[in-house]
Amino acid sequence: MIPNDITSFCDRWLAAWTGNKPDQLLSFYDKNAFYRDPAYPQGLTGHEALLPYFQKLLAKNPHWIWKAVEIFPTEKGFVFKWEASIPIEEKVLTEYGMDMVELKNGKITRNEVYFDPRGMSRT
Repeated sequence: MIPNDITSFCDRWLAAWTGNKPDQLLSFYDKNAFYRDPAYPQGLTGHEALLPYFQKLLAKNPHWIWKAVEIFPTEKGFVFKWEASIPIEEKVLTEYGMDMVELKNGKITRNEVYFDPRGMSRT
């Protein structure tokens, strides 16, 4: 993908993380995609494992908002720094992290999410 395509893809994909639409989010992932984040450091593979996780995660956080801060194209996809606005009770927590994303035929084949989850418990 060229940089403008990456930016467009990233914007559409990050928007799918908001609003509790797990099927829409899953549509960005290859059927055999590998996904890891601090909650699943061993990772999850394939739609059958990802869908239940996305359903639970998005239902718990329907109003969070993700945006790319900086995107770095790579040979297989991109790496990007992100900012997340996460409503927790009456406050909004702002968290920062980084993802590694590999793509094939316009679908995510590998997505590794890196951030310090200890910040998520702050209110």
